[in-house]
Amino acid sequence: MKQMLVKAARKVLPGGTTKGLEELYRKGRVRLVRTYYGNPGKGLKILALTGTNGKTTTTNYLNEILKEAGYRTAMFSTAEIEVAGKRKLNDLNATVPTTAQVMNFLRQAKRAKVDYVVLEVTSHALQQHKLGGLKPIMAVMTNLTQDHLDYFKTMENYAAAKGMLFSGEPWFIVLNRDDKWFEYFNQFDAEELKITYGQDKAAGVRIDSFKLYKKGTEAKLKMDGKKLDVATSLTGEFNAYNMAAAAAAASLLGIDGEVIAEGIANLETLPGRFERAVTDEPYEVIVDYAHTPDAIERLLKSAKEVTKGRVVLVFGATGDRDKGKRPTMGEIAAREADVIFVTDEENYTEPADQIRTAVLEGIEQAGGMGKTEEVPDRHEAIKKALEQAKKDDMILITGMGHEVYRITDGKRIPWNDGDVVREILGKK
Repeated sequence: MKQMLVKAARKVLPGGTTKGLEELYRKGRVRLVRTYYGNPGKGLKILALTGTNGKTTTTNYLNEILKEAGYRTAMFSTAEIEVAGKRKLNDLNATVPTTAQVMNFLRQAKRAKVDYVVLEVTSHALQQHKLGGLKPIMAVMTNLTQDHLDYFKTMENYAAAKGMLFSGEPWFIVLNRDDKWFEYFNQFDAEELKITYGQDKAAGVRIDSFKLYKKGTEAKLKMDGKKLDVATSLTGEFNAYNMAAAAAAASLLGIDGEVIAEGIANLETLPGRFERAVTDEPYEVIVDYAHTPDAIERLLKSAKEVTKGRVVLVFGATGDRDKGKRPTMGEIAAREADVIFVTDEENYTEPADQIRTAVLEGIEQAGGMGKTEEVPDRHEAIKKALEQAKKDDMILITGMGHEVYRITDGKRIPWNDGDVVREILGKK
């Protein structure tokens, strides 16, 4: 249907312009799907979270806090989906669900009579009107860093897509005061309350301090004039921010500080987010979804802070996506990692060697080729990293995270980084 409309438009619109027609098509299709599922979002209290990095973890923290407070919840995140306590791995292998998948989830949530829906929202879903008709009561922003420029072309367009979540004047808004794009998102008004978080002294929920460990992160927060100690089994400075974001959101809902701390602690692990693939080796093997320059840099810096040995990085980049970030990721890897294996991730339809070449260009520019090995086969790259691992090293395998499929040369094949590690080590 869409293809037929687009072909027709090219015949009658000046210059073959179809953007307006495509937008009308998307909005109309969302209305039809929403109607088919019985307009399931109506009457639900939806808490929507967006951002480049950290939104999945923050979504899960907030969901755990709400459950600890005694609320019945439904959660849709990139890593996991949960309705009324029944949780499953999100195996869609896509960060942007279809409108039908979202509406079906909301219908299940409504039938389960949940008190709150915690929904991870992407910029693509917003820009493509996949959430049309939904009225979140809360909008949370984690951060905005370089990603998806193949689609949005500029950071301004990318920010504008995220901004669509805040433009409807939700009851509550939660913003990262330390983010470079804070002022842009701060222009949006909340119907009731707006709160900020971060290390900035003006933040409503301030991160006074944090400490990283191999097996977790502790942070001291100050909110409502009171101090709150929170801790998580997930490592990284970024998780101090994720905890603060969830705490800020929960505080707007009137949830007590002690309950917030307990809820955060309840999230013991999250697929593909600083996930330990094995626990009984003299070295650490971490699987993480990091696939942007900012995420890679934060992950590597956190790893260096808690690791006595070397930080070994196994990574690549996705095909048919933002090509500009590939050399940047290579430069960051060269600066921060001790040993690097550049390998294939998901090339989709783009030549895999072309992707690796772009990453290697960044590594070479930063003078990191002496510690780098190019191993196209991802299984072989992981195997080599494991074979070279020494006591107290930390191996980081990034890009795929929780995903259970890879799209290689246009074909969808079963794959999970954690399973590959365990298979190589004979632990599967």
